Amino acid sequence: MTLWDRIKQQLERILGTEFRLERLPAAQWRNAENVSGTADKSRSIDGRYYFYLYKDGGHVLTVSAEEAMLTASEKQLVELMLEAHRAQHKPPAPSVHSEDERKSQLIRSWVAEQLEKGVTDAELPDTVATNFALYASKIPLLVYGDYSDQRKAAYQDLKKLLETFFDAEIALIPLLEKEWLVLGPESLLQESGEGEEETTEEMLATLANALHEMLATEWVGECHVAVDYPMLPAKSLLASVCRLRETMSLGRTYHVADNIHMPWKLQLEKLLHPIGEEQRQLFLERVLKRVDMLKDAEMLTTLEQFIALDCSVSETAKKLFIHRNTLLYRLDKFKQETGLDVRTFHHALLVHVALLLYKVTKRA
Repeated sequence: MTLWDRIKQQLERILGTEFRLERLPAAQWRNAENVSGTADKSRSIDGRYYFYLYKDGGHVLTVSAEEAMLTASEKQLVELMLEAHRAQHKPPAPSVHSEDERKSQLIRSWVAEQLEKGVTDAELPDTVATNFALYASKIPLLVYGDYSDQRKAAYQDLKKLLETFFDAEIALIPLLEKEWLVLGPESLLQESGEGEEETTEEMLATLANALHEMLATEWVGECHVAVDYPMLPAKSLLASVCRLRETMSLGRTYHVADNIHMPWKLQLEKLLHPIGEEQRQLFLERVLKRVDMLKDAEMLTTLEQFIALDCSVSETAKKLFIHRNTLLYRLDKFKQETGLDVRTFHHALLVHVALLLYKVTKRA
């Protein structure tokens, strides 16, 4: 549990109302009504009262409550309490131990500055791009460490580990506390491929899987890796960071068991993500008729595996370690309850969409 989780619980106990920790885009924070009269203490947005905790890249972390549940005095007390905690737990300025790390901080600051302005597609200034020779094509990989807040990953240690693993010079840019952008030479694709017939996507997936396996064992523990097509960092680094972050967010939302996330594998998820909660629920009820069937873990796993394996009965039975007839029985049972035969393309597509929406709806 983080410091801010503990403070949230304390506020709920003291004031007797529900608080939420929320990350708001910095632009939304700047444009909202400044209710406290000071630069960064409070904002009133759509009936909720947001208290500033700290800035995190292009976002502001806040704790909020329904405005009607707090008196003016309680709001002031919360502001004073949070200000005291910020002063007490103010993180030290990042120490720079090498020229490479100093240069990487310049790129980190530029990225954060652009995103705070709402800019998502801008070229690196020449003075920044030349620091890392970013005029050659690079493979971008975004790494997020799932380690605790108490553990720290040193820049030099990670960079040395990556260059030993890749046996090549790489650029390492720490974007956030646990988020790192790795830029490797495009030649790594030829080195990672095992056969001439491998596609670019397959070689990138192989590279990302190998990197994740190495980091999970040699670094500070479990992590997530997102990978994208090679690009020219001087021209497209900012857009690539945005795309990688979106990819990782979609992957972690719709495929919680996966640690490798690739944009070409998440195109349907990207299309469905903007759908609102009410529309998601309505679609599920219309298509499945009995949404509660998906609460059956066995049925849910069966459908997911069947669709993932291109609706192959034999491959799915083998994957689930069940007899072919057992699988057919489950599919027939699902058809009887919902009217959907997932052995047909149209119904399989509907169920695939429903499963993706259900993963978000059931946690909303």
